[in-house]
Amino acid sequence: MFRIEKGQAGPEELAAITAVLLARVTAARTAGAGDAGTPARPGQARWAHPEPGPDFRAAHSWRR
Repeated sequence: MFRIEKGQAGPEELAAITAVLLARVTAARTAGAGDAGTPARPGQARWAHPEPGPDFRAAHSWRR
């Protein structure tokens, strides 16, 4: 989803930006793909679940 910050985009302008964005997404997905032309596998997530450590407290720990 995107929005117009200033002015008004006409149907032709919206179609043009949509085509450019879709072309970029397609190129990014197929970059590095094998000979079969299948999309490349996504890399490792940029976030991770924090592991419970010494600072971990259970949800009911406020009760003593």
